[in-house]
Amino acid sequence: MKKITLLLLLPFTLIAQEDLLKDVDSVSNSKNKVESAFKALKIVNLESTKLAAKGDLYFIVAHRFGSLKEGFEGAYGLDNAVTQLKFVYGLNDWFTISAARSELAYDFSGKFLLKSQEENGFPVAIAAFSSIGFNNTLKESNYPKMEFKNRLIYVSQVLISRKFNSKLSLEVAPTFFHENFVVDDNQDNSQYAIGMGGRYKFAKRWSVNIDYAAHLNRSSTSSFKNPLSLGVDLETGGHVFQMHFSSSQGIHEAGFLGNTTGDWTTGDIFFGFNLLRVF
Repeated sequence: MKKITLLLLLPFTLIAQEDLLKDVDSVSNSKNKVESAFKALKIVNLESTKLAAKGDLYFIVAHRFGSLKEGFEGAYGLDNAVTQLKFVYGLNDWFTISAARSELAYDFSGKFLLKSQEENGFPVAIAAFSSIGFNNTLKESNYPKMEFKNRLIYVSQVLISRKFNSKLSLEVAPTFFHENFVVDDNQDNSQYAIGMGGRYKFAKRWSVNIDYAAHLNRSSTSSFKNPLSLGVDLETGGHVFQMHFSSSQGIHEAGFLGNTTGDWTTGDIFFGFNLLRVF
């Protein structure tokens, strides 16, 4: 009799499991929160409102090749790559910490969930991001009077996103960052930007992502430009693989917000990827 009962219940169990899997990428949980506005911790360069879950440890490899404009002599960017290694840990469901290092900067940051988007309730998700970085490009041989404090970089962002449906999510990110050392003497150390980005899911495991940042008080003599990045995300179980083209080779916030050198109109762009593994 027990065996017959189990056989009768089996179809309903399988249906329930399928329903749970469908809910992973949409609206779920008893508090009616909207989940998965973004699958990755970053849209491309710009931080997303996604945080690591409590106890989750992410290992992230972010790689940016050199400019495609280098042509054959520079192996179309292969000879001048920049790599960032990053660890991200979820202390709890509303606070994530991270530490990263690249050829350009050391970076320590925190991301805080202030408010979740709710179905038929609060219309957006809001998170705060803050980091302190150490500029690794300043060489004492070039700046003999440089002190350690000159390397410091501070970044603060408010991340505001909305998931409109199962396919489309958008985000805006008012940003303040302060560089103790700037290349252009006419550039204010304290700088402001507005980041914008979005994700459109066009297949079960694929999405196209884009982000852009407008610098609001850039010096008129500056040679730097606003960063524009475009790419795709591929979800593969415990991995999210992001492939993209960007006008910025910098990965740290101040690197792409304030010091982007590339230009899409001239083909001066950088191919790169972010590979995320969660444990």
